[in-house]
Amino acid sequence: MYDIIIKAGRQGDGQLVDIAIREGKIAAIGSLPETATARQILDLAGRIHVSAGWIDGHTHCYPASPIYQDEPDKVGVGSGVTTVIDAGSTGADDVDDFQRIAAGCKTRVHALLNLSRIGLLRQNELADSRDLDMDLASAAIRRHPEFIVGIKARMSGSVVGENGLQPLRMAKALQQAHGQLPLMVHVGNTPPDLDEIVTLLGDGDLLTHCFNGKPNRILTPAGELRQAVRDAMQRGMLLDIGHGGASFSFEVAELAIGQGILPHTISSDIYCKNRIKGPVYSLAHVMSKFLAIGMTLEQVLACVTHQAADALRLSGKGRLEVAADADLTLFEVASGPTLFMDTEAQSRGGDQQLLPLATLVGGELVLTHYGKSHHAFYL
Repeated sequence: MYDIIIKAGRQGDGQLVDIAIREGKIAAIGSLPETATARQILDLAGRIHVSAGWIDGHTHCYPASPIYQDEPDKVGVGSGVTTVIDAGSTGADDVDDFQRIAAGCKTRVHALLNLSRIGLLRQNELADSRDLDMDLASAAIRRHPEFIVGIKARMSGSVVGENGLQPLRMAKALQQAHGQLPLMVHVGNTPPDLDEIVTLLGDGDLLTHCFNGKPNRILTPAGELRQAVRDAMQRGMLLDIGHGGASFSFEVAELAIGQGILPHTISSDIYCKNRIKGPVYSLAHVMSKFLAIGMTLEQVLACVTHQAADALRLSGKGRLEVAADADLTLFEVASGPTLFMDTEAQSRGGDQQLLPLATLVGGELVLTHYGKSHHAFYL
């Protein structure tokens, strides 16, 4: 007897799969025998897709943040996302409060600790060296080894002020002191120059806003990948989307993807303003943009499942396999013309839109905002 059986879910490759769940874990997967029984059976009849639970590796969902705030369950399970990573909204001063809030959410919530103790209390959090207290940051990481899954450093001129590359060097030292924790580095306006930033990055580091349209982009004026970025990627640096309200260009994405430069992870950089007013809206909407510019459904799903789980070292997440956590996303691939916008006032048309209907987190079913009102989805 299982707790839940999901029958005939369609995977990203089009194949159908049955999934049995017991005690919050995937207990069996494949084609289950007709004799298999469960307390609850969800028959997707081959018309609804199922994947490992979506992971959004770059969000801003600390509700008390004065600049970029949101609610974890709105950007999480309410939008088809089972795990959200807040990317630096909190530092050592307020991460304890965020952890308490996160513990009460249905979504799995983790944090990348802002290198600055004040987090995103203001836009230039790395400009005052008095806020860069590595002892406090280390103590916070030790206090919350499960909640804090990495470090965030925003390397834009408006953030670092006169400190230049010094905050990044400090972040690398902190990373090394804590077992090579994942480090996400924001790139925006110069200085410092992107070449200088990526020279310090390597194995497992995440360069977020990787397809931004600013002068500090990964492509040269001729549209080729910068050599310093190529070298960093050869050392193991990963590309993360981090769409946000100012950091995604269709032109850059198309040029890069056309050269085989694919993102390793697709993330939204979502918070309440760009969720409600766009151009982000949801992780599903951002994923749909990549379908519109030529990535396959399998490639897109990989960027929010196993590749995201590996990049952020989230054990038991991101894969449909026995003994993995029963974190799943159920969704439709709707057909019909859709207009997508980037952050450079450019648009692209697409004919597919991902519509999340429900999530399971540890085997607990939660309907999304769309799933609650969707007339064709019966559970």
